[in-house]
Amino acid sequence: MLQRRTALGLALAAGLAPNVARAQGAWRPTRPVRLVVPFAPGGSNDIVGRIIAEAAGNILGQPVVVENRAGAGSVIGAENVARSPADGYSVLINSAHASVPALVARVPYDTVNDFVGIAVAGFSPHVLVANPRAPVTNAAELIALLRANPGKFNFASAGIGSGVHLAGEIFRGISAAQFEMVHYRGGGPGVAALVSGEAQFGTPTMASSLGQIRGGAIRALAVASSQRSPALPDVPSATEAGIPGFIFEEFFPVLAPAGTPPAAVAALGAAFRTAIQQSAPRLNELAGVVPRPGYDTPDQVMNVVREGVKTYTDVLRAAGVKPE
Repeated sequence: MLQRRTALGLALAAGLAPNVARAQGAWRPTRPVRLVVPFAPGGSNDIVGRIIAEAAGNILGQPVVVENRAGAGSVIGAENVARSPADGYSVLINSAHASVPALVARVPYDTVNDFVGIAVAGFSPHVLVANPRAPVTNAAELIALLRANPGKFNFASAGIGSGVHLAGEIFRGISAAQFEMVHYRGGGPGVAALVSGEAQFGTPTMASSLGQIRGGAIRALAVASSQRSPALPDVPSATEAGIPGFIFEEFFPVLAPAGTPPAAVAALGAAFRTAIQQSAPRLNELAGVVPRPGYDTPDQVMNVVREGVKTYTDVLRAAGVKPE
């Protein structure tokens, strides 16, 4: 009986194999695919996007070319993808995607309905950091310094609507401190301002700041999570640092324009998910990003975006922040 079942199973598999092959081969790109990063080079989306683009291109058989379209806290790049032909040749990676509606009054696209989910590249906490020349060595000293000098210190944001902006507003609410929120054109320029001392502190993404933290160019005071990060094992968690409410991690959804043919969505999703799995060690080492299972369908990807929109909006409204 076991042999008969095995033979039957093999026969069914053989019969299904051509159909599976046809389904998998129903859409293949015949020219390069654009992966739009809506921030300047050097930020977390740029780093993560470039890590997974190479592997995804190898799987698809066509290059996945990273295209930086910075501006308006990711709105310019996201709108470009939303308005691009829904043909499978334009995709977006944007960790700020879900926070934009909470910070931008007139978003020129629908954050959810104008996109279809492809994959989630991973999750990563932000880091509370300071320029080494600032007279602080921990989070408590930074908060005391800010409170004693209201409005005298600059916070480096990656742009209006970015995750760094959101993390900064959360920190503002927790610390009850006054400071200048300076918006740079992406995570890379924001970290550069921290290194130069143009900005004295910030909450950059781990991806955009790991090298500078490890090299001593900026000082990490706390990781915005309840536990330490394996990428920065010597940096205290927010809970250990005495700011348990400062919990904020970014996630990296990969999205295509709504209306992209299901066959193209399936092919892109399979390629990017495989690329993310293959790149997991590099993502963690270079960007502090950890992939998670459970984002295998377009609906699962868009559900995490929907949840993010609600969470970020609730947090910012509680902090008294309104869209501008």
